[in-house]
Amino acid sequence: MNSVIYYHPEAYTTSGPKLMGRNAAGESFLKGFLKYSKATEFWVQVQKNEHAQHFVSSVKAMGRTELVKSVDLNNLAALSQSGLVYYPGPGIAEHVNHRALVGSSVNALKTSNPHAAWSLCGITHTTSSAGAMDALAELITAPVQPWDAVICTSTAVKDNVQRLLQAQVNYLQDRLGISKLVLPMLPVIPLGIHTQDFEFTDTQKVKARQELGVDNNTLVVLYVGRLSFHAKAHPLAMYQALEKAAAAVADSGQKIVLVECGWHANDFIENAYKDAARQACPNVQVITLDGRLASARETAWAGADVFCSLSDNIQETFGIVPIEAMASGLPVVVSDWDGYKDTVRDGIDGFRIATCMPQAGLATDLALRHALEVDTYDMYCGHTCSMVSVDIEATAKAFVQLFESADLRRSMGQAGQARAKQLYDWSVVIGQYEALWQSQTKLRLAAQTGNEHKALAHPWPARIDPFYSFESYPTHTLKPDSVLMMVDASVQESMSRVQHYQDLAMVNFAKLVLPTHAEIAQVLGVAAKGQTTAQSLLQDIAPARQAFVFRSLAWLLKLGILKLV
Repeated sequence: MNSVIYYHPEAYTTSGPKLMGRNAAGESFLKGFLKYSKATEFWVQVQKNEHAQHFVSSVKAMGRTELVKSVDLNNLAALSQSGLVYYPGPGIAEHVNHRALVGSSVNALKTSNPHAAWSLCGITHTTSSAGAMDALAELITAPVQPWDAVICTSTAVKDNVQRLLQAQVNYLQDRLGISKLVLPMLPVIPLGIHTQDFEFTDTQKVKARQELGVDNNTLVVLYVGRLSFHAKAHPLAMYQALEKAAAAVADSGQKIVLVECGWHANDFIENAYKDAARQACPNVQVITLDGRLASARETAWAGADVFCSLSDNIQETFGIVPIEAMASGLPVVVSDWDGYKDTVRDGIDGFRIATCMPQAGLATDLALRHALEVDTYDMYCGHTCSMVSVDIEATAKAFVQLFESADLRRSMGQAGQARAKQLYDWSVVIGQYEALWQSQTKLRLAAQTGNEHKALAHPWPARIDPFYSFESYPTHTLKPDSVLMMVDASVQESMSRVQHYQDLAMVNFAKLVLPTHAEIAQVLGVAAKGQTTAQSLLQDIAPARQAFVFRSLAWLLKLGILKLV
């Protein structure tokens, strides 16, 4: 099937000034989609022409030769030809409003249900920001349909989304007594990776360990990701557990090195990490690599023995790095948190460490401070994660088990690597996306001919027809039974005046809403016969254009070509 990718370069690149997980996920998705999609042609929805050109370059770079078709805001109706738009975020409410307007406009697609012109599919990234939460809450009142979808990247985030939606429903039931509810699909589909990017030869592994300066009696524990204690993973639990584990294996002569492959947002955060490591794990050497560099990431993945990520932050929804670690053949030690619950099998691919958070009802003050913008989003996340704990003793025990047994490291690494290839490679995940899109299309097509839909006069109430909302402004309203007549004595004279007026910049600027010269001549040909109703003036106009030309009669009144009787 062919689907439309809503494309803005910033959503699909990691080369911008502010690298976030969603950028990496977007870039990885696009590469996977262009590599594994079964599309026979590619469609892209853009805001600017240069974005379409950028997309075409991406298609060619992947060796695809299929035709690329571009849609922008001036021809949204063309989306019905493909039938589905993938939007790289949860905020599809605005786009279903666009669909409602297009389907109900004077250029409407001739279906019994304008909402069935095409489907929309969004995806969750973080769901804790104000923007993301508002976008999800808006799904309750926006004209989403059962053939729309918002992909949840983990079962934990689906539960989070459902709780937010239910809270909004409860509010509207109490406030307005709503009884009908229409929701999009909420399928759980994981993010994918290119597993072949994490396969390293023995030569690469030896070189990586040389670059790290570690010998065969050193065990390298790796963390990959933003080095942000307030918005990613607080490192103290990892530091303390590593110190305990290092002491437990000290008699064996093994040395423990922690590699943190990431980046600090500023000097304050960098110094905070250094201070915490000196205090919490003085017997563990800490090496910091710049995770924004591909060469540094390769050194980190190829040189490590064990991977660790003790995420404790609500901004996380899936967590791609444990999958990358598994693809690299590393056993993993992760927190039992968010998407890690789905991806890592405790005792098989590694260890999932128990986490604890206070019961519901004890953080309404944090929500209030965030809502009132007393706290920034970063502080909101930081305050919340300060009350989420990871079992340090269990983490230390997991490290010791892995440090003491090369066989366990090997077996868990092999199990994780097989799982990554089987479930999380884009060659598998893109198939799940396209299967979802096919099911959405099937539902949508069935709804196009159904009779159960009740068309709304104002499908997007906050963006209603200005001729309706400002109806009290004019003296008269042009209606089908309004009687009009031609001002000039002949059609030729009127057409000559029209041409002169259209040469004026103050008239021609509105050419988008003006009829063709042929249509003007047809209208005036009828008007020349004497005064008649506005509807009668359209008798020679093609049916598909009659509504447009009827509206344009007001423009002919404006120019003094016609007048009201």
